[in-house]
Amino acid sequence: MTMARPKVLVIDDDPGVVSWLVDSLPDEGIDAVGETSALHALELVQAGSFDLVVSDVEMPELRGIDLLHRIQSVRSQQMVLLITAFGSIDTAVEAVRAGAVDFLAKPFPIEALALAIRRALRERQLRREIVRLRASSSSSDEVATGIVARSKAMLQALDLTTRAARSHLPVLLTGESGVGKGALARLIHARSDRAASHFVQINCAALPSGIAEAELFGVRRGAFTDAREDRPGVFEQAHQGTLFLDEVGELPLDIQPKLLQALESNRVRPVGGTTELPADVRIVAATNVELESEIRERRFRADLYHRLNVVRIHIPPLRTRVEDIEPLVDLVLQRIGERSGGGPIGISVQALRWLEGRPWPGNVRELVNAIERAAALTEHEVLTVGDFEVAPRPAGAGSFLDDAARGELTLADLERAYVKHVLGLTAGHKARAAGILGLDRRTLYRKAAELEAGGPEDDLK
Repeated sequence: MTMARPKVLVIDDDPGVVSWLVDSLPDEGIDAVGETSALHALELVQAGSFDLVVSDVEMPELRGIDLLHRIQSVRSQQMVLLITAFGSIDTAVEAVRAGAVDFLAKPFPIEALALAIRRALRERQLRREIVRLRASSSSSDEVATGIVARSKAMLQALDLTTRAARSHLPVLLTGESGVGKGALARLIHARSDRAASHFVQINCAALPSGIAEAELFGVRRGAFTDAREDRPGVFEQAHQGTLFLDEVGELPLDIQPKLLQALESNRVRPVGGTTELPADVRIVAATNVELESEIRERRFRADLYHRLNVVRIHIPPLRTRVEDIEPLVDLVLQRIGERSGGGPIGISVQALRWLEGRPWPGNVRELVNAIERAAALTEHEVLTVGDFEVAPRPAGAGSFLDDAARGELTLADLERAYVKHVLGLTAGHKARAAGILGLDRRTLYRKAAELEAGGPEDDLK
């Protein structure tokens, strides 16, 4: 079957350039329509169907980048390639960030433009194929639990999780807020011999001292004024299943001895009850605080800690396992596509590298929220860096560039600081850092060597 020839719209305020491109591109297998007015060209984009728009940057009616924004507002999926005689790195970066698929500096041979056009169209097709492949590549386990792992640290945590799930031993999950402790607790339950029974979760940080006992162990009718009926606690609800004690470090101190007794006896007495009930539960606890320091401060009982800390699994923060970001993004986008029924959403390479370069203090939870927000607000089928723009700073706060200017930092200072920051985020993995920075490996190795060597210009601390 013969493939249809691509059709492009060429826009340049120089009639000679337009004529040259319109006459020459068909010899390269590309049909072209020419226009010298940016505003008229916008009307053609709205009315026509072009595989690609090739636009000059510097035009009297409308700059190419402004035209790009206009085009995106009326046809969000329209691909635009920018050309200019005023080529510079700054312009190229501005063009790509604005959503251009590529940037070509004049003068150029017609073969170079044809190659750039074919490359852009091929990348679009490959991206669509990759999106479809990624949508079917996640294992059922990953889809069910929301856990993906490519980094060595997370793979080790998952291996320990699988082995711990086969036992009945208590498990203590540690790590910063948002790293996925809840998902790991569910995975332990799903892979245990208690999977057919209930998984019950309670947030210990939300238990005021006055109601903690009732929430944990239940209440009998008449125990106090508002107790008009028997109400089971989480131990009774989780009988023969798994009880997940989230944020266990925040548990009120006065309830900790009773919890310890329940864990040791496998029995609980409801508030107002006269008899004990069996409580055959598998305990999984989680904390984002250092329980050892809580013990030293007498805010957590050492005996309860040792009862919970039989199998300890630490989940590292997302900033130390950048390898996990891409599969996490794929999984979240797959779920969004399944929910919307509109098929999977893609993500550009630039946007993925941008996500990999962020520190993510909120860890996986923050990353998921960012993807959900970007997917909900985007007008494209492929997410770009612009879709992940952070919220504006509070009133009165300047940008980091304002801060840098006030501190009289030079461009070289900012470059060295950013290179060092990215190397830190990637734990010194230079190949990954090079991808985030948009540098070739040799250039990054040279810059990294300069940082390590120090020298008169390197005043970074």
